[in-house]
Amino acid sequence: MYTQNGCSSVNTPESKKNQDDSNKPVVAETASGAGGLPSLVSASRHLLKEMGVYRGTMTMLRANQESGFDCPGCAWPEPQQRSVAEFCENGAKAIAAEATRQTLDAAFFRRYSITELNQQSDHWLESQGRLTEPMIRRPGATHFESVSWEEVFDGLASALNGLSDPNQAIFYTSGRTSNEAAFLYQLFARQFGTNNLPDSSNLCHESSGLGLSESIGIGKGTVQLEDFEKADAVFVFGQNPGTNHPRMLRALQHAARSGTKIVAINPLREPGLIRFGDPQELQGMLWPEPLAHLYLQLKINGDAALLRGVAKEVLEAERRRPGRVLDHPFIEEYTSGFDDYAAAVKNTSWHDIEEGSGLQRQQIREMADIYLKADSVIACWAMGLTQHRNGVANVQEVVNLQLLRGNIGRPGAGVCPVRGHSNVQGARTMGIAVRLKQDQFDKLADHFDFEPPKGQGYDAVQAIRAMHRGDAKVFVAMGGNFLAAAPDTQLTAEALRRCRLTAHVTTKLNRSQIVTGETGLMLPPLSRSERDRQKNGDQFVTVENSMGIIHRSSGRLAPASRALLSEAEIVKRLALATLPERFRATWRGLTDDYDRIRERISAVVSGVDGLNEKVREAGGLKYPNQARLRRFNTKGGRARFMVHALPKWDLPAGRFLMMTIRSHDQYNTTVYGLGDRYRGLKNARRAVLINAADMAMLEIKEGDEIVLTSYHDGKRRTLEGFFPVAYDIPRGCVAAYFPETNPLVPIECVAERSNTPAYKSVVVGIAKGTGDERGRA
Repeated sequence: MYTQNGCSSVNTPESKKNQDDSNKPVVAETASGAGGLPSLVSASRHLLKEMGVYRGTMTMLRANQESGFDCPGCAWPEPQQRSVAEFCENGAKAIAAEATRQTLDAAFFRRYSITELNQQSDHWLESQGRLTEPMIRRPGATHFESVSWEEVFDGLASALNGLSDPNQAIFYTSGRTSNEAAFLYQLFARQFGTNNLPDSSNLCHESSGLGLSESIGIGKGTVQLEDFEKADAVFVFGQNPGTNHPRMLRALQHAARSGTKIVAINPLREPGLIRFGDPQELQGMLWPEPLAHLYLQLKINGDAALLRGVAKEVLEAERRRPGRVLDHPFIEEYTSGFDDYAAAVKNTSWHDIEEGSGLQRQQIREMADIYLKADSVIACWAMGLTQHRNGVANVQEVVNLQLLRGNIGRPGAGVCPVRGHSNVQGARTMGIAVRLKQDQFDKLADHFDFEPPKGQGYDAVQAIRAMHRGDAKVFVAMGGNFLAAAPDTQLTAEALRRCRLTAHVTTKLNRSQIVTGETGLMLPPLSRSERDRQKNGDQFVTVENSMGIIHRSSGRLAPASRALLSEAEIVKRLALATLPERFRATWRGLTDDYDRIRERISAVVSGVDGLNEKVREAGGLKYPNQARLRRFNTKGGRARFMVHALPKWDLPAGRFLMMTIRSHDQYNTTVYGLGDRYRGLKNARRAVLINAADMAMLEIKEGDEIVLTSYHDGKRRTLEGFFPVAYDIPRGCVAAYFPETNPLVPIECVAERSNTPAYKSVVVGIAKGTGDERGRA
């Protein structure tokens, strides 16, 4: 039970009938590495269960292939020479989950009331199968019932056109949406009259986009996959690729084999960064190979202090060997702000660096030595950097370090934010943003002959607040599980329930769909792996990976139901039902052939000229990246050193800094199983990873039930029914699973300027039992 000033939660603890034995986690031995035979066995088990041997095998052989479909999991790119099986364990789980033979129809919703559905775990909801027909929860109804697509679009149009202001509507987008659907979705929203286009990037890598845009002039990374083969060192900050981007491990393995030094920086010792065995190699199945040359287990949010310390060592080496350490020609020709940054580094004490990072100077010197000896360095990161109050500053500190030795804009070097969802970057390229760049605004206006709205729309956090205030009344989600992904679960649930209408385009049942406004709609689309047949024949869609390559995705499976529509078709029919007559000519026949959509994308989106032709070529279309060419589209036209104060945490006695994490049996909000194999846990969902010394200080032991309470601006949010697990994590830090602990994440606690929720910086108290406040100052 979750309480905030006496309120009960929408999320109940997973009931015992949905656990293996009980809520208590079972601790086993932590895995020694990632991949290997266990990954092969796990992937095979999921495919067999959901799809069967033949169907599962044939489907996976088309995953991530030139003529196949793009995995709906992570956005890691495919190599030029693709293997026969170009997928990972978690990719297999994601595909099997969407392509499952198990289906849901109206009979299921007659059996379970909305109240009963809300009592089930997120894992149970997701595991019930594919949605096969549109469903509606009418005002006051206790159950969902089937509804025709015609009534769906009439009802949506009526609700939208009944608003007194277009800005009372919110159009959310998940990362898995194709480029074609995303482009149409943002066009519809802007023709309707709003820039309220929040997306899943607001909740994860928004800090990366803003930080990079200010520093180097583009909100994307600057490396290509082949750069990993040329790098002398790769730094991996705040990322767990073994679980979240497993195919990245193959690139790291090949780099390590060639002598590249890999440095892992993470509060948890993640097996996937320590050792990796490629399941496609006999040796890899049996004997995982070492990956990280150096593993720095810093405190939560200690990255900025670590980076400052490495920079301090670099500048000290330059003082000892003038002109032989820094890349002075690069700094002088391509950057600005170096003197101010160098002064800030000089004035930062080693005491503050060691205190802030939780590392000793000698450990920091080891990383600095690797950096200094490497001619080319790649810096990768994920949410461990972005989801803090200083998330933007963290990203810019990475860039600062790279600029010192010219590690941007040359082979084997650069910055690499690793996106966690298959097309989250592509959706932003297509215009899913709360404010368009001026050139795209002008092209959209000119090509479609209308005046797009000019004000800035609501991002994800602002959208929750607007719904909660009553300023937004209709919420439409193109994919995702917004409630589970969002912070402050109770407040977000209240916000959704205050809407007149909520609608979710998604393949499977999840928490967001059953926490509805007065009217709630479930709109099931085709999945990535299914055939998309329109009037002019079978269609393909396009997606963009983490490194800016736009390529085709073509499903071949028979759709789970004849009632399913493609995402693009759903948007088109919504537009035809909703928009004034003067816009409708644009939309009629638009989805008969997706080449027509791509022609319009090429006319509006800079950098994708000739999209139709180029995505049919091997390798797809490379989105232009000026920073890779050392052309920095910033104010002043130079890459910018950015100066920030180091974050400081003055935690009262008995308080801890908590970060939310994902298990190995999970992708984003989707939970495939209740364990976490790599961390050695069964029934992991309600485990809290905590240092053994901190457990002794709190007088708690494994098996005890504990209460978690977060504190922010005088508000307390409490979760019961959790269990401590002694784990190798720095003192004063704890880790717990997402989305189960999202109710503790204050909506007010966000990254400065990017507004990303600070999921990795939650101040909590821990108490034994269900009401005892022990351990709290």
